[in-house]
Amino acid sequence: PAGGSPGHSKRMPARGPRTASHPKAWLILPLMMAYTMGLVWLVWQRHFPWWVLLVSFLLNLVTFYVYWQDKYAAQQRRWRVKEDTLHFFSLAGGWGGAWLAQRVLRHKSVKAAFRSTWWLTVFVHCAAVFGAWWFLFR
Repeated sequence: PAGGSPGHSKRMPARGPRTASHPKAWLILPLMMAYTMGLVWLVWQRHFPWWVLLVSFLLNLVTFYVYWQDKYAAQQRRWRVKEDTLHFFSLAGGWGGAWLAQRVLRHKSVKAAFRSTWWLTVFVHCAAVFGAWWFLFR
């Protein structure tokens, strides 16, 4: 029959990448480059200690790993990482690793409320780093 039987499931067409249509996605790469160059400059000028770069890199790796753990737990139907914890890692400076995990793992990349809060953590973190430099080292 043309419409199929009521118990027959239709195959859904394959979808493209779920994250390609985010309107603000193009902002993040230049922001990541500017942030990294800014941290390097602050270390070069001895406004921040050298280990800030190492901590930033490690924090982004850990954030990516936590996203991976949450994705794996979701697939295994196990206890998940709380969204607040994921946002805490972004706020602490792992927002680049979070972004990469959202793209590579395709995890937490569609839910609008999560993405909005993630963007808030990015801007609050960047503002805090800039504010620390402005008020403490200028």
